[in-house]
Amino acid sequence: MEYNKLVAVSGLSGLFELISSKNDGAIVRSLNDKTTKFASSRIHQFSHLESIEIYTVRDNVNLADVFNIMKADATPLPDAKDDKAVKAYFEKVYADMDFDRVYVSDMKKIVKWFDQLQKNNIEVKLTQAEEEEETAAPEVAEETEAAPAKKKPAAKDKEEKAVTAEEGETSKKEKAPAKKAAAKKAAKKKED
Repeated sequence: MEYNKLVAVSGLSGLFELISSKNDGAIVRSLNDKTTKFASSRIHQFSHLESIEIYTVRDNVNLADVFNIMKADATPLPDAKDDKAVKAYFEKVYADMDFDRVYVSDMKKIVKWFDQLQKNNIEVKLTQAEEEEETAAPEVAEETEAAPAKKKPAAKDKEEKAVTAEEGETSKKEKAPAKKAAAKKAAKKKED
């Protein structure tokens, strides 16, 4: 089972593996009891664990980062029913968390989810980070093999297009009618 296939389903406790999705919902398998069921999108909302972020005093961090810090820390998990113990645990393990915006109920979910991940031996890693690492290496190799003169102008053109779009200049489609109108005016002047 892979971390990128895990979802939290509103109205249902625990984590689920996304088996397949349909227009009107998804088929999910519970990590707790391994039962498979259909969850309707009319009743439930699905949240991929990879897309969940946690508020911190700096920038938001991905839930996977919090899980990895929890795994690296030797502190035992608190009882999820004890609010004070859960908050004290996160104050020790992840002090950068914004405790004004992350509620104790959210911290309890994190503890329960982390426990389920540990029981099912699921490695917590983001697929986006893997894809960026894999694509970064081939791009470097391509740049060294290809002629630099051909690569740089194309990149320069892209940068110029991005700059002109940011500055609010008209697009090529908007410029074309203006060019036609200017050509008609020039033709009329020649005729006169």
